[in-house]
Amino acid sequence: MALAVAARAVDFARLARHGLFGGAAFPAYLSRTDARLRALHGQGLEVHLRVLEPADYEDYCEAFGLDPGAAAARVAYAADPELAGEPFVYAGERLAELLPVLVDDHRARVRISIGCAALLAAVGEGPRGRSLMEAVMHHVTAVYLALAEGAGEGCHLLTLSCHGPEDGEELATAAELCTEGGRLFAGGRDAEAFCVTLAAGTAARGTGALLLHRDPAAPDGPQVCGWALAEGRLRPMSVREVCGALAEGAGRGLPLPPGSAAVPAFALPPFPPPGGGGRGHSDASDGGGGPMA
Repeated sequence: MALAVAARAVDFARLARHGLFGGAAFPAYLSRTDARLRALHGQGLEVHLRVLEPADYEDYCEAFGLDPGAAAARVAYAADPELAGEPFVYAGERLAELLPVLVDDHRARVRISIGCAALLAAVGEGPRGRSLMEAVMHHVTAVYLALAEGAGEGCHLLTLSCHGPEDGEELATAAELCTEGGRLFAGGRDAEAFCVTLAAGTAARGTGALLLHRDPAAPDGPQVCGWALAEGRLRPMSVREVCGALAEGAGRGLPLPPGSAAVPAFALPPFPPPGGGGRGHSDASDGGGGPMA
């Protein structure tokens, strides 16, 4: 079964105006939800969780003509098959400990959905669109693996922001990149969001910046290197450019480990040229498709 949970007090207050929670206060609601989840789990039922996000829920109800105060609407929203990726399965955790993880998962799902929409709009339809999609996804996979190899041992942070060439809408994402003993660990939904965002920026010939924040515990300390995304292609940034990108991020309130040092970036795999690659690869100029949406 599926269950949608109001994860923040401010969301709970907005949703309560629809009469969803029977007049209960937020702490009582969380306690009741926690007990319900444990009971369902104890009965051997698999429960899929999602965040009950007010604006999204209200839009959903309006689109399907549902009363947002009705239990049936909340059940339908919880089980909505349009939710990006595999379900978030409850495994018996305390709800207070689980909520931050669920919220992070929800944010990654939103980034995946936005990135997928932008990617599909950029590649277009038909054989050329399919060929470009294949080329872009192969390229992003190669870039991700090259980032892991170049970063080396430890848990590093990737940040990516990119803009469409016409409307300028920004797509932004971040993901951990962890390697231990030469083994790359699965990055979960954040890694999916990173890859689909990079794919959208590549296919749409967007501009932006990709930064690699190396593990602060590494022998050389918290080094940062980066690549500029221009016309959908990545090139290594100079140290000055990395410093500029870090300053811009700090101006937006992004955290930066003390003592971080900008260093030159290593080379990443180039995007296959038009007609090259032997697997139906095609450059973005060949693929049709509009700008990033």
